[in-house]
Amino acid sequence: CCGGMDVSLASAVVILLLVMDPLGNIPLFIALLRRTRPARRLRVIARECAIAFAVLLAFAFFGRQLLTLLGLSDSSLNIAGGVILFLIALRMIFRHPEGVFGDADHASGEPFIVPLAIPAIAGPTAIATVVLMVSGAPQRMPEWVAALTVAMLITLVLLAFAERVSTLMGQRGLLALERLMGLVLTAIAVEMLLRGIETFVRQL
Repeated sequence: CCGGMDVSLASAVVILLLVMDPLGNIPLFIALLRRTRPARRLRVIARECAIAFAVLLAFAFFGRQLLTLLGLSDSSLNIAGGVILFLIALRMIFRHPEGVFGDADHASGEPFIVPLAIPAIAGPTAIATVVLMVSGAPQRMPEWVAALTVAMLITLVLLAFAERVSTLMGQRGLLALERLMGLVLTAIAVEMLLRGIETFVRQL
């Protein structure tokens, strides 16, 4: 996806939104926050988005150092990110009863950090995407932070209106939209894999 790619600010926002998948997360958020009081619900959503934002921001600033420390290359991150993205995209297209991120719908009580902030919003793919964007063009850090902020604000708004969006679009509408997003995500995943393989082959 983003290793060394000339990504504009707008396309960075779109890519981040696709990997955070707020629309796909709507059923998960509704299911997990069903027992939470409506007044409290918005605060929980805001808190989870803030935690996810902090995690992604930390990876934007320190992800590169972490990769160097672990001895990981851009090509391995591209391939790993592509594989994870591809698996998530497949689960989006061929809906799984356990949801996109596995058996997360049966948690009791108020969710905290897991599974809403991580991995629903700031999942491995979102983290990999952020790290790849930054490592591809570190000098554009203010742009990446801006893209991340915009994407997170859109995610927050969509999740805050989760029940309304769900009612408006209906179960089938949400499912169709998620499948469509899954299709776009598959293409991004393949692009990521090809980029990783290309970089790896060049290094041989």
